[in-house]
Amino acid sequence: MRFGWRAISGPVLTAATALLTMSLDHYVPLPSPAPLLVCIVALAGALSGFASAITSASLAVIGAALFFLNHRGASLDVPADLIRLGLLALTAFGTAAITGLMRERLLGALATERQSHATAARLSAALDQVDIGIVLLDAETRAEFINRAFRDYFALPDEIADGKPPFVALMYHGRDTGAFELPEDELGTFIAQRMEMVRIGDATPINIALRNGEVLRFVCAALPDGGRMLSYTPVTDLVRHTDAPARADYYRSLRDPTGSKLIRYLRVAE
Repeated sequence: MRFGWRAISGPVLTAATALLTMSLDHYVPLPSPAPLLVCIVALAGALSGFASAITSASLAVIGAALFFLNHRGASLDVPADLIRLGLLALTAFGTAAITGLMRERLLGALATERQSHATAARLSAALDQVDIGIVLLDAETRAEFINRAFRDYFALPDEIADGKPPFVALMYHGRDTGAFELPEDELGTFIAQRMEMVRIGDATPINIALRNGEVLRFVCAALPDGGRMLSYTPVTDLVRHTDAPARADYYRSLRDPTGSKLIRYLRVAE
């Protein structure tokens, strides 16, 4: 048991309560302090754990015995007092054990949760460094996590991405911002097909052409909890190298003219 204020507060409060009740009992008849002492034992267990609670329980039993001696002015041979003292000991030590163990379990659960949060934060930071767009959906197809690459590919603002939007909202955002290289009259069918793939967990990879010239390979993976993991892997080099060489100037024009942010995977007709 560490001797901090939490560890000593229970035993000190128990001893002080017992001494105070014995002192006041000389002037004003008082009832047994046993219920109050048990509450202090529980408080000690909640504040500092099993060791402090057991120490407080021992002091509570000793204090109650002294109170009975002081109150009765006789020995503890009276059966009623012995029964009360035995019940107090059983209650006090039982309370100490329960509250101490509950505190240990709670601290262990909190430590595990903190570790899980730290791991999740490191994983989130790592996924923000890759160039594969990652979206994690829950069982209701709401986005629980959207990494930086996906936000960049589809010009998705952070305030929308962090608001856990449904997958259909992400598709409509791509449509409204003109992200897809598709005729406008085909966008509705395209979105409906993607929604159906996500709904049934179809893992068939498909290529999604973006208006900026990039091509992303979309894969939907069903997760054990009913959620989905969506990945958008850049495959521009693998797809565009088979395009007509006559369109080389067009693909070069898709690059950032200032050179500040070259398209990462567009190296066609070179």
